[in-house]
This record gives sequence, C-alpha cells and structure tokens, in this order.
Amino acid sequence: MSLGRFPATRLRRNRHDGFTRRMVAENRLSVDDLIWPIFIIEGQDTEVPVVSMPGVSRVSLDRLAGHVATAVRLGIPAVALFPVTDPAKRDEEGTESANPDNLMCRAARLLKAEFPALGLIGDVALDPYTNHGHDGVLRDDYVHNEDSVAALVTQSLNQAQSGIDILAPSDMMDGRIGTIRAALDAHGLIHTRLMSYAAKYASAFYGPFRDALGSGSLLRGDKKTYQMDPANSDEALREVELDLAEGADMVMVKPGMPYLDIVRRVSERFAVPTFAYQVSGEYAMLMAAANNGWLDRERAMMESLLAFKRAGADGVLTYFALDAAQALTR
Repeated sequence: MSLGRFPATRLRRNRHDGFTRRMVAENRLSVDDLIWPIFIIEGQDTEVPVVSMPGVSRVSLDRLAGHVATAVRLGIPAVALFPVTDPAKRDEEGTESANPDNLMCRAARLLKAEFPALGLIGDVALDPYTNHGHDGVLRDDYVHNEDSVAALVTQSLNQAQSGIDILAPSDMMDGRIGTIRAALDAHGLIHTRLMSYAAKYASAFYGPFRDALGSGSLLRGDKKTYQMDPANSDEALREVELDLAEGADMVMVKPGMPYLDIVRRVSERFAVPTFAYQVSGEYAMLMAAANNGWLDRERAMMESLLAFKRAGADGVLTYFALDAAQALTR
C-alpha cells in the first residue's frame, strides 16, 4: 500500500475540529460498557466509606435500592455485588456462602424485586466467607482444588436461585466452570450466565478491595498457587480456552490497565465477550493523583476507560461507573 507524504498528506486535518474527530474516532465508550461494583454490609441505615478508595462506600441493604437507583436512571446495564461478611460468620470452610439467607442472596432478591431489568452479577469465591482470606478451602495450608470447587458449586446455585443473572467465578480453581455449568443445567438454571475470571493474576493491585471486604488482614500467605503469575501471557490464553470449552459465556481479565496486552490477545484470539476489571488499586491511584491536583480527574478517568475499549474489551467493571455514565450522558 502506498502511503501519502507531507505536505499533501496532513494527518492533523482529521483532528481539526470536534465534529471531524467524532466522525473518525476508532473507538467509543458508552454507558452500556460500564458495570458498577458495589460493596454491601449488614446493619441499618449504614454507609461506611472505604478509606483507601475515596468516593466508594459499603452500604447496608436498607440503603441499597437508593444507592443503585442512580445507576439505573443513567442506564448502567449491570452491577456486581460484593458482600462484607460479619467476622462471626466466617469460618475455615466458608459455609456462610451456602446460606440461602446470606447477605448476597438478600441483596439479590431485593434488587431483582426493585429493578427487574437491572443485571445482577454475583462474585463466586470463598474469600468473603473464610476466616483465612483464601478463595477456597484449606487442606494442610494448601487451597484444595476439588473441595473448593464443591463449595463453589453450592454457592453458585445459592446465588442463581436468589436472582443473580450472571455468576462470576473469581477463584481460579481448575475445572470450576464446567462443574458449575453442569450443576446449573441440572437444576434448570439454563439461562444463568457465567462470566469467568479466566485470567486473574496474583496482583499487588487488589489491596484496597481486600480492605473493603475486611479480608486483607485475614489472609494467610498469598494466592500465588491459584492466581496467575504476572510474568505470563500465553498461560492466560490457555486458561481462557479451557473455561470457554467448559461453558463460560464471557471472560474476564483482572487487573485491567496493567494487563491490557492480555485483553487484546484474548479478544483477538477468541472473539468472545471479553471484560476487564479496573481494580481497586487502579482506582485508588487515579483518585489519589486527582485529589492531590496532579491529574484532571474526569479526563484521566475517561481516558483510562477508553483504553479498555481500544484494547478490545466489551465492557469494564469500574468504580468510576457512575461518574463516567454521568459524563457520557451530559
């Protein structure tokens, strides 16, 4: 292909004014691309700020509908729920995850009754329920794969029967997608979707999230025996391929911006719905810089979210969802 040369070719012509820039934009961010993660807690009339995540709070169920109403009004398609479990209900096996009246299930029933068209995404992992902070059950200080998967299946059925539309297994146990899919189908829950955290890395960027859940101080050791090594890229493709073969409807890359290369490789290789999670550490860094006057908050927020679209993501879980939606609908 013959390429033009300056001065006949001036690439700045297509940047000359707003309407031309809009006409030739290669990627666009919309409200439909946003998923809002929400932390829920027990109690009445309670809203507790997450210190390490300015602007983010944990909310009690009686405030949840009001908290979510703005997202619904703005047209955000789905919220992702994360429960803060009472320490007294945490144990070695994470048994509270199987309680049909646990915080997650009550939140799902409440929101589905209040906003039937709003998508509900449920986190499937045991770390909100264990007293050791791991995503599975421990056997001799090792996260046991098959025993963990059995607990995750029970948890998944519990959530799906409570109104969760999309189950999001974030545990990184081998074989859990196929086992969960088989259990859902056996119980007639054929429409419940699986958004697999297929490429979830053992990252330093999860710290504020663990603070929000109250699991950070509980964690024994680390999660490197089941979450991925940040050095690996090809391995992510193997993880995604296995999960798709087992019945995943969509896949997730987590964290987000430090792993945009993984988002791109997954999107191009498999051409399936691919999502990314702009995790708590990413959010906290941008907010800290903005609050110190080092970055323009809205411009940095929107630029960071557009980066996911440019990399090939179909949507983004982000704590900026409300603010981004408001900016997009002005």
